[in-house]
Order: sequence, then structure tokens, then C-alpha cells
Amino acid sequence: MHPAPSVILFTTFSGLGFGLLFWLGLDTTPPTGWVAFVFWLIAYILAVGGLISSTFHLGHPERALKAFSQWRSSWLSREGIAAVATLVVMALYGMGLVFFGYALQPLGYLGAIGAVATVYTTSMIYAQMKTVPRWNTGLTPTMFLTISLAGGALLKGYTTIALLLLIIAGIVLVMTWFEGDTAFEKAKTNIATATGLGDRGSVSAFEPPHTGTNYLLDEFVYEIGRKHSQRLRIGAIGLTVVLPILFLCLPFNHFFALLAVLSHIAGVLAARWLFFAEAEHVVGLYYGKR
Repeated sequence: MHPAPSVILFTTFSGLGFGLLFWLGLDTTPPTGWVAFVFWLIAYILAVGGLISSTFHLGHPERALKAFSQWRSSWLSREGIAAVATLVVMALYGMGLVFFGYALQPLGYLGAIGAVATVYTTSMIYAQMKTVPRWNTGLTPTMFLTISLAGGALLKGYTTIALLLLIIAGIVLVMTWFEGDTAFEKAKTNIATATGLGDRGSVSAFEPPHTGTNYLLDEFVYEIGRKHSQRLRIGAIGLTVVLPILFLCLPFNHFFALLAVLSHIAGVLAARWLFFAEAEHVVGLYYGKR
């Protein structure tokens, strides 16, 4: 798949923002006043900024509101509804903390549930796509959720929880890569099944459908070299997991904490680029690209 910058930014930063909102909602001794304002500001800049960036990939961003009407069948619509509901609930909860120093805790718990639901619905936009075997697995929502919660714990300053979740997120991320590498083959989808001619013998393409490029080739038949992919995987796991853990194990200070967060964000951006770049859409079979 073509790794569009807008979608990479969306899945990375909205996941971090909602991950932070999750921990803010669960906090039984939440910050108040200006400290609470700073936490909520960071969370909303990440969450809302990520959601807004997703519209840049649309041909007609002004029609984005129409997505809310398809909640019965569309995970994209469910994501939008879950995101708005969560942001409204957490805004009410945050206002009580910032302006009145009062925590209406049930709202916080409800917002935390909504934050997890939002990240889950985001992941299901991709996980439900049978046309992309690499994504069509339970590891996809698991990966989105663990990275979101680990990043949120980092931002909230929950060092012990962040260490544990970073390790889990790293294991899940590696599993998605190894499982994904064989997913297309395991799906048993090939040019014979795609054309329905498999019962007549060996099927091969005589020539490409056309000589030029088109939208399908640009968006769904992106190819990345294996060596390049392996280097990016090493860099992604190092930045997402290894370096943040090393920084967190050092004597605590805010500079090391900032480096851990920045390293994690850079690593997630690299991992998200790979998530899209390595995805193999079955439409590539018609162009001899699989």
C-alpha cells in the first residue's frame, strides 16, 4: 500500500493522544489546575491533530462529516463517533479538574473506555480488510492498542507501566512482522483464485492490463525492497522500544523522559510507514506484482 504521510501521522499521533487520555481517565489522583491543563492540552493536540491530518488523504475533505452516517457497516464511521464521544466526555472531565479542582471520576472511567474503543475502531479499519492478508489478523488491533497505551503511559510519566507495556508492544510488533511475511501465502490467494480460472490449469498473465500507471497501482501496489525493509524494522524496534526502555532505566530526570518520548514517537512513525508500505493488496495479482 502507498504509505501516505497523512495516514501515518493520523495513526501515530491520534493513538498517542488517546493513549494519554486513557491514563488520565483512570488516574484516581488526577492533576488539577495548570498541571491538568497541560496534560489535557498535550492529549488533545495529539488526538485532534491526528484526526484532522487523516482528512488530508481524502479527495474531498469537506465531505468527511458524511462518514458519521455509516456506523452500521463502517469501522471508519464508528471510529469517528467513538473519537468525538470520547473527546466530549474527557473535555467535561478535564474542565472539572482544571477550573474547579474536582474529579467526577465516573466521567474519567467512561472517557478511558472511549479512548480504548477509539484506538480499537481505528485498528479495525485495517484489520477487517480481507484484501490485505497482512492486516487481516487479530495482531493488528493488538499492536495498535499496546503501542497506544505504552505511548500514553510514557507521556503520563508512569515509568513502571510504560516499561512493561513497551516490552509487550515490542513483542507484538515483531510478531506482526513475522506473521505478516507469510500472511499472503497462507491466504492462498493467487492469480488463479483471483481470476477464477484455477480449475483449468496453471494461470499466468500474458501481459499487464495496460502500459501506464493508474490509481490502483499508485495506491495499492507499492513495493519495498527486502533489505530496506529489514533495516527499517531494526530502526523501528530500536526507537520504539529499546531506546525508551534504556532512557527510563537511567536515573529519572525530565531530559531523559523527553528523549524517551521523542524516540518512541520516531519509532512509531517508522513502524507505521512499514505497516502501510509492506501491506500487499490482492489487486496486485492482476498486474503481476505479487
